[in-house]
Amino acid sequence: QVQLVESGGGLVQPGGSLRLSCVASGNIYRIETMGWYRQAPGKQRELVASITSGGSTNYADSVKGRITISRDNAMVYLQMNSLKPEDTAVYYCNAQRWGIDYWGQGTQVTVSS
Repeated sequence: QVQLVESGGGLVQPGGSLRLSCVASGNIYRIETMGWYRQAPGKQRELVASITSGGSTNYADSVKGRITISRDNAMVYLQMNSLKPEDTAVYYCNAQRWGIDYWGQGTQVTVSS
């Protein structure tokens, strides 16, 4: 089992920045890909960004150039700049290990003036 705990969400004005953090614990040996997903009200959960154990990254088109994912052992970060109201959502940390997906409880990000 892998446990994931997110932190760093909150309320920010349009154009502002936030940094989300996620720490993995438990059986973290051979965690392959870690990433961030988000779900806005009435919408499906979508990938924001992911990073493999080798450092390869993947970003949703809507966030390219504004959001950066990074990883340090059992930690994964999401640096979000130039935030827009449409970035408002619950952000979930994800880890994949031996074909199994693990999820955090989510952290709310609200972009509003």
